[in-house]
Order: sequence, then structure tokens, then C-alpha cells
Amino acid sequence: MKRFFTLTLFLITALTVSAATPKISVKHVEPLSWWTGMNMPLQLMVHGDAISQCDVKILPEGQGVSVASTHKADSPNYIFVDVAIDDNAVAGEYTLRFTNGKRKLDYKYTIAERREGSRERLSFTNADFVYLIMPDRFANGNPENDSTNDTAEKADRSKAWRRHGGDLQGMIDHLDYIADLGATAIWSTPLLLDNENGASYHGYSCSDYYLIDPRFGTNELFKKYVEECHKRDLKVIMDIVPNHSSTSHWWYADHPFEDWTHKWDSYTQSNWTFSTNMDFNASKSDLYQMESGWFDRSMADMNLDNPYLLRYFQQWAIWWVEYSDLDGFRVDTYPYNEKMPMSEWCKAVMEEYPNFNIVGEVWTSSIPQLAYWQGGNYNKDGFNSNLKSIMDFPLHDAMRSAMCESGNGGWGQGMTRVYEVLSHDFVYHDLSNMMIMAANHDTDRIGDVCEGDVRKMKIVHTLLCTMRGMPQMLYGDELMFRSTDRSKGHPTLRVDFPGGWAEDSVNLFDKAQHEGDAKELFDFTRHLMNWRKSKEVIHSGKTLHFIDRDNTYAYFRYNDESVVFVYINNSNDTKRVPWTRYSEISAGLGEGRDVISGDAVDMNKMSVEPMSVLVVEFTL
Repeated sequence: MKRFFTLTLFLITALTVSAATPKISVKHVEPLSWWTGMNMPLQLMVHGDAISQCDVKILPEGQGVSVASTHKADSPNYIFVDVAIDDNAVAGEYTLRFTNGKRKLDYKYTIAERREGSRERLSFTNADFVYLIMPDRFANGNPENDSTNDTAEKADRSKAWRRHGGDLQGMIDHLDYIADLGATAIWSTPLLLDNENGASYHGYSCSDYYLIDPRFGTNELFKKYVEECHKRDLKVIMDIVPNHSSTSHWWYADHPFEDWTHKWDSYTQSNWTFSTNMDFNASKSDLYQMESGWFDRSMADMNLDNPYLLRYFQQWAIWWVEYSDLDGFRVDTYPYNEKMPMSEWCKAVMEEYPNFNIVGEVWTSSIPQLAYWQGGNYNKDGFNSNLKSIMDFPLHDAMRSAMCESGNGGWGQGMTRVYEVLSHDFVYHDLSNMMIMAANHDTDRIGDVCEGDVRKMKIVHTLLCTMRGMPQMLYGDELMFRSTDRSKGHPTLRVDFPGGWAEDSVNLFDKAQHEGDAKELFDFTRHLMNWRKSKEVIHSGKTLHFIDRDNTYAYFRYNDESVVFVYINNSNDTKRVPWTRYSEISAGLGEGRDVISGDAVDMNKMSVEPMSVLVVEFTL
């Protein structure tokens, strides 16, 4: 009887322990892997049922990889694990062992050997010409992944705001076209999973930070894309969005911390007023709404003041560089992030890769406000963004406005607008790290702004190829693509590239099919872009420009070896080049060579037709 009682008590105790010990699972471990020899300490975010109650160990022991500490989150379904990786750690597959009482769960995790020379990798510079692609609208290389069972929105090419099927394979298939054009770097809009029910084609509402959208391809295919770009001397710039994530992200239903995203009693958008970051007169409430208001109802605003989230995004960026061998980042909606954490984010990436480049989207027409965001700039509040490059929207605005004013100009009109913007170059910390553009995926097509006038387009592309900074061109602008319906905004300016789909009747990737103005512009642009590749005087030379009020603009790019003279005639009249007016630099230059035609020119006799350009190169 006593023996029976003891056995019964044991069974009851065992059942009680079992019932009190919840089942555990591991659903996500991020970063997905790591490497030896990294500067950034590794902190794993582990997500799974009741995982916070577990002890964590890394096996095998004695290989230089171990658990340094663990941190619980607000949710019981997360644990953050600090992993110590010694300098002499052995690369290989490890086991994360989670134990909770008698329950045990093993998870395989890879610590790989770091790529040789990875830390010293080079990045995009002012010697590059950046070609911007929207993958869904560029080319469909694999029709089988246009719609997938594990994603919400299905392809429908008949509707401008739906997915059209462009993908990574399509991009790979046409890299030769991009390289032949003269581009040396590609920036594509985001390729990570965007699992919204509609308008997910643009990719700016991320649903998984470690997964290429299956409608674009796979993580492995992205690595192949980078490899194929590098074979053609094309650098790869990844577009990333730390400011907001999709409400379809897997963590949205169960945040690690209550303050993982910014929460409001009712839906509150950002006030879009990022001047509150540097405005001494701004109210704290306005600054808070700017930083913490949501970008859109489906785009949850991330709280980078949470140190675990900040570390998550630092490691995420570094992981993609190391995993896929990236050459640079473009950061979306940069000033809408909390500025101090983003400064730390930039610093972490640059400490891992000292020669790396990051360009931030700072969409403002205010030159002082733009300059504030470039790392190293003198700011009265002492703020240093650590952001290396900025996008030059004031110059963008000036070029576009000038193209709408093609008469004889006047005070503050036409090409004077471009002159005025460059007259403020003294404000910027580093002119070499400014991305210049006439259009991107969020603006009206420059072909629409120029009203289909090939002469105006040539002026725009001449400016991009000869001014200071890093030029960027939206796909198809070399062929003067125009919106299908300008009144309907973004979806219709993001047109499909003809020839990117098997059913297309015209293939503009084939130069033999170029006709009329499109052919004229393509040939002109291709010539200038390829000429620019080897011109150090354009990449890093100084600028000297001259003011006129007749809708012309003259400037020189010069260094100790050569001089390039650019004359823009945006007026309706033929203009004689006033060569003696530029005598402070032109005297003694002698005979030059017309960059477009290749002919020798006598500058004392040169006239420039209405709405046209002259680019002349001199060797000293």
C-alpha cells in the first residue's frame, strides 16, 4: 500500500510539472546567420512559444562561441541572446539549445568564415552613374513566380497599381543592357517581402526583413544577381526602410516590446515636417508626431529609441552586406526616423565597413535643411548624422523647373535656377557625396516634365553627366519613357519596360528596335555616360560657373590635367558663346574637342542652337 501511494504521488508530481511547463518552440531566429571576425557584437532575436522561460546554451562548447547573456522582452515569446564570438572562434554549424525544465529544443545556427577583404570593400562614389530600377516594372524573367500561394496579392498587369511580374531574373537577364548604357551602379527599389493585399509592387512596406519577396525570387537568387552585377563592373545599392514596417509583418501580432512601434489612441500620420529636427522654435509635440506618426495605415512606425530594435536594424543591414556582398545602401524616408538612433545605425555600418557609402532620401527643397543631414556637417545643435551621402532635391527641383521655362528667361527663371542652387554649394560638407537626379520612382517622369521634347531631355542628361556629385537616372529615362496617365500619380509613371515581358510587341532592350526621338536620346545619353566613366575631371574636379539672365548657363569642370566646358542654351534663340567673357579660365585653352561629335572646335566661333548643349573637352 505504501509503495502504491509513493508511485501515485510521483505520477501526480510529474503530471503537475508537465502541466506547469508550457511547450516551447522556435519560429524565428534573426539574424539568420553570422560570421567570424565581425566588429558588430551578435545579439540574436529568438521568437517562439514561451521561449523567454528557457535557459540558452550554445553547443559544442570550447569552439569560441558561447552565450554571454540573455534578455527577456515584454512578450513571453521572445528572448534576446548576446553571443560571444572569440577572435579565434571556429566557423561552422552550432546548436542553440533551449531548455525549460524537462523540455529541450535544439536549433541549428551557422557562424561562417568571413569573406576575405569584406571589411575593406569599396562602395559607390562620384565616379559612378546610378541606374534606378523598380523590379516589378523592369522585366519578367520567371513568369512562374508572378503569383505565389504564400503571398497575398496576385499579379494583374492590366492594372497600374497591381503587381506586374517583374523580378530578379528579369533584372539579371538585362544587366548587359544597363552596363552597355554606361551605368556603373544599380539601385533597385526594395526587394524584400511586401505582403500587403494591394499595391505591394513597390516594396516599401516590409513584411520580413530577411526574406526576398518570392514574387521576385529567393535570397540565393539575390546573391546571384549581385554576383552577375559584379561580373559586369556594376555595383549594387540596396534600398532599405528602417522607418516603418508592414502591419503584415509576422511580429505585428506579437511585438517583442510594447514600444517596438509607435502607438496612438487613434490612427495618426506623421506631420511630414522634418524641419522640427533642427528648428529651435519647434514644439516637442510637433517633433514627436513627425518622428512617431505613421507613414500610412499599413506602415507601422518603428521606434528606434528601443535599443533592441536599433541593434536589430544594425545587424540586419550588416547581414545583407555580408551575405550578398553589397556595395551600398539607399535609406528611404531618412529624416522620419529618430535622428540619434539613426546616427548610431550609420555609425555601426560604417565601423563594420569603413569604405562603405549610404545615401539617405532627404526630400526637401531647403538647402540648409538638406545639408544638416550629411555626416560631418557643422550644425549649431552639435548633431552629426554619420550619414555619408544625401540626395540633392534642391538641384532636382531647379532642373525640372528650368525645363518648364524655355523662353528667354529672366531674373530667377530658367537656367538661373540651376546656377542659384549651385551657388549654395558652400553650405554642404561634402559635395562629392551628393546624389543628383532629375527624376526617380516617386516623382513625375522627366519625359513628362519635358513634354516629350528630346532637346530638353538632352539638356537634362548633359547636366547629370557633367555636374558635381553622383548622378542617378530612373530606368527608361534614357528612352524618354512617359507616364501612361500622369493624372493618376505613382502607379502610372512606374511603367513597364517594353520587351521585359514575353508578350510585348516591342523590345526596347534591343537597340536595333530604337526609333525616332527615343533612339536619338538613347544614343546621346549612352555616349555621354560612357564618356563620363573615365573622366576624373568630372568625378572630382572643381566647378566654375558664370551667371547670365538669358536662359543660358555656362560652367567649367577643371583640374590640373584637363578642363571641360559646358554651355546650356535653354532659350528659343541661337546663342553665340561669349568665350572672352570666361577669360579667367578660358584664356590659353586653345583648341578643344566636342565631346558629342568628336570634332575639333574653335571656341571663338561657336554658336549653340536653341534648346541644345555644347560640351567641349580641353587637355592641359
